[in-house]
Amino acid sequence: MGISRTGSRAALTVALFVACVCVATQAGAQSGSVTGMVTTKAAGARPFRVTIDQRVCGTELPDEAIVAGAAGQLANAVVTLVGVKADAAAPNGMILNEKCRFAPRVQIVRPHAAITTSSTDPILHTTNAQIDGGKVLFNVAVPLPGIKIKKAVAAAGLVRLSCNTHPWMRGWMVVTDEATAITGADGRFTLSGVPPGSYELRVWHESLKGASQRITVVAGQPVSVHFDVK
Repeated sequence: MGISRTGSRAALTVALFVACVCVATQAGAQSGSVTGMVTTKAAGARPFRVTIDQRVCGTELPDEAIVAGAAGQLANAVVTLVGVKADAAAPNGMILNEKCRFAPRVQIVRPHAAITTSSTDPILHTTNAQIDGGKVLFNVAVPLPGIKIKKAVAAAGLVRLSCNTHPWMRGWMVVTDEATAITGADGRFTLSGVPPGSYELRVWHESLKGASQRITVVAGQPVSVHFDVK
């Protein structure tokens, strides 16, 4: 008895699926991952009093320069695998003026990414973006909630965000095409799909400093790292 065309197509589909799974599994086995935690003994600053636009901002706001848990788990630390390109493009950045703060406080964007700045607050904000040395990339007024203004970043580096109207507002964009992760509220980070080899792992935080570490990644095995920043 011959094999029908329908049966042939089904068999071919199954074979292709199995082949794809095998290739994906092999690729996964040829890479490793880096996981870890960033901690600190530094304490965050006390909330500060708000003296303008209190009807929107409130009478005080938390100082978010250092956000740490009870055991010192540090949020918003940026961990970079030096010299390793990111395996996926980061989404275009979004800078939101929300309740008189920048959200997110820290984000990763790729070089030449389009950045959208917007607001949810019914008051005037400005989004002032500066690189190291004080050069202004852009400085735009955001006078109405819902308005969206697009700008672009160029070369890699660190971009500081501030608001001319509300001097306590701070935000940061880390512009890079390297494999990079930001710690969450639990202080943890993960970098996956890392080729085997020896690398420098670097940590950055807006207020604290920690030493780089040398790591060796082995295929199919996770590497665990702990940074303590001061």
